[in-house]
Amino acid sequence: MTKVKRKIIKIDEEKCNGCGNCIPSCPEQAMQIVDTPKGPKARLVKEFYCDGLGACLGSCPTGALTIEERETDVYDEEATIARIKEMTKIPSELRQWPIQLHLVPPLAPYFQNQDLLIVADCVPFAYANFHQDFLKGKASPGLAIGCPKLDDVNAYIEKVTQIIKTANPKSIKVVHMEVPCCSGLVHIVKQALNQAKKDIPFEEITIGIKGEIK
Repeated sequence: MTKVKRKIIKIDEEKCNGCGNCIPSCPEQAMQIVDTPKGPKARLVKEFYCDGLGACLGSCPTGALTIEERETDVYDEEATIARIKEMTKIPSELRQWPIQLHLVPPLAPYFQNQDLLIVADCVPFAYANFHQDFLKGKASPGLAIGCPKLDDVNAYIEKVTQIIKTANPKSIKVVHMEVPCCSGLVHIVKQALNQAKKDIPFEEITIGIKGEIK
């Protein structure tokens, strides 16, 4: 690769405490934390990812980051854009399969003594941050999705009742769209709670057709 004299980030490893604050502050995703004999330290992934503009400087609490001018690899904008696209992909937070209410087994381990999340199947399409806001976390909830307008409501009531009776969920959260037919999902769960004769914390969340929480 061609070498040029240009500005680039310099990392003082004696000052770096490996906190990682520089990682999200680098628009080019040029930084990483690596294990060293002296503990975690910040390093450049590749020098050609760093444009030398110093957007990360203010994020370092120890002053380990500075800009120096020296001979290094020429900044590769095409490779940097490809890296940014790769690093900013949002991972799935789904922890189970199946998820359709007709198909989920009431005795599935992902329901046992867990929070139960019952979602209208249009919600993940309308609410862009569904995975991050409703599924992410170590205690990921047991998930079941369905459509109260197009599917068999009585079958859904029976299935949810079975889940409540056998899984003993810690709580139930229902997420549905703001359209009137979608609120039938709340009716299904309340009927199931009544039939199961269980007093379980219940929460209802409504999503607007423009993708906002109402």
